[in-house]
Amino acid sequence: MNDNDVLKLAHEIYFNNQTKKFSLEHVWNELRNDQKWCELATSKTESSSKRRKFADGSHLGASSQVNECDAGVEGTSRPSGVKAAKARGKKPQVEGQDVSDYELMWSIKKDDLAMKQQLSKMRVLEKLLVKENLADYEEDLKKKLINELM
Repeated sequence: MNDNDVLKLAHEIYFNNQTKKFSLEHVWNELRNDQKWCELATSKTESSSKRRKFADGSHLGASSQVNECDAGVEGTSRPSGVKAAKARGKKPQVEGQDVSDYELMWSIKKDDLAMKQQLSKMRVLEKLLVKENLADYEEDLKKKLINELM
């Protein structure tokens, strides 16, 4: 079923319900793929119905049609309304909290890097301890690592 068939069917349904022709086709063409309305349409068509479900997950008389709007809008959220935007603008902005969050993350990251460096030094020391015939520079490195880790 392509767009023209859907449009013809919508015209027929509207004419049967309202007994007059649908005159806002140009508006419908503009808004049918709008982000705000695509999610509204998909939420009605998804499994919120009270129809009996079969073991294979299908519904009685259900057809597997894919909306144009579901294709690219799957994980997006609906844009906020006017009241929500005004409420967000009236909230006090806390700038110090962001800085403290980044400082906390940086201190954790520094500790993590220090632990990784210490682990790598311990691995090198283990390899040097297992090795029997060491060159002079390897012996010096082994002594240096032992002094650092102790």
